[in-house]
Amino acid sequence: MLHTVKSFDRIGEENAFAVLARATELQRQGRDVINLGIGQPDFRTPDHIVEAAIKALRDGHHGYTPATGILPLREAVAADLHKRLGVEVDPELVLIVPGGKVTMFMAILMFGEPGAEILYPDPGFPIYRSMIEFTGATPVPVPIREANGFAFSAEETLSLITPRTRLLIVNSPANPTGGVTPKAEIDKLVEGLRRHPDVAIMSDEIYGQMTYDGLAHQTLLAYPDIRDRLILLDGWSKTYAMTGWRMGFSVWPKRLYENARKLAVNSYSCVNASAQFAGLAALTGPQDAVRDMVAEFDRRRKVVTEGLNALPNVSAAVPKGAFYAFPNISKTGWKAKRLASALLEQAGVATIGGPDFGVHGEGYIRLSYANSTENIRKALARMGEFLATAKPD
Repeated sequence: MLHTVKSFDRIGEENAFAVLARATELQRQGRDVINLGIGQPDFRTPDHIVEAAIKALRDGHHGYTPATGILPLREAVAADLHKRLGVEVDPELVLIVPGGKVTMFMAILMFGEPGAEILYPDPGFPIYRSMIEFTGATPVPVPIREANGFAFSAEETLSLITPRTRLLIVNSPANPTGGVTPKAEIDKLVEGLRRHPDVAIMSDEIYGQMTYDGLAHQTLLAYPDIRDRLILLDGWSKTYAMTGWRMGFSVWPKRLYENARKLAVNSYSCVNASAQFAGLAALTGPQDAVRDMVAEFDRRRKVVTEGLNALPNVSAAVPKGAFYAFPNISKTGWKAKRLASALLEQAGVATIGGPDFGVHGEGYIRLSYANSTENIRKALARMGEFLATAKPD
């Protein structure tokens, strides 16, 4: 009998991929399924980015690169952060990684161990908790409440810090809620963190360019007081419709960067060479496609919010960022995961049950509006018909 280490008994997964697999299987069976479950743009990667990767291959970029990423790309990341957010970043502290999850993995691995506590948003991206539990650390959920506009509360977050807290994970704009935490609340959090100098922070800002209603993204890189313990998570997947390219970047404090570099060497050696040239073209080339995509998401956001609020016993806060809606379905009488399953199997609409994002997710489901307006309207009509006729289990 094979004996794996006990930590693998604690590792979870991202149920959006299980829903995607089931939706794909139903489609193979001839079912008409509208997928509002998976969180990826329905746009093609812009042509100039694709061409840059092809050119890199034709130019012979077939070998290893530095584990940290090619220098021109790290310099382009630093320049882009300065241009967009007004922050100074040393390219020597930028790490190019194969997707945003790698930054989570590294950060949580550095601080997670039995006896330690790591705070994470709940509802939030499910891999946060999965990786915390994998390391043996205690996951401490920071409630993300609809009553607070799905922003985190600085006061509540700070109240959860104990002498065992090693890492705080924050995410704005947020998955799965679409919430954006106001600058005033972030100011309060950073002010309070001065009393906890031994707590590191990982700020997941992967949706930073997707904000609406005139809101500006507030990066934690803008706070000098915490830069020596701040890890930034960002990347190309959402902004440039490059989910399958597996391209992310992180910015590390100087004292942690070497640890991150060693983890890169030990796990994946380096990021695909031609993909890095694609990432370079994305940052240094025209940004029209990004603006057009976000404008289209904004239009869909209004359609999905209006449609959800017209459904029986459903209410939906207006998302302020990302491309997710997180409607409250508690008055329907359905448990969230059971409703999500029934919508897929019976109505042909793929969504994700709120509990897949944490213990505070019950009573909600997540819809991605990274799908066409036509499909969104069709899905909402199916949901309305289902809720009007189906009885909760």
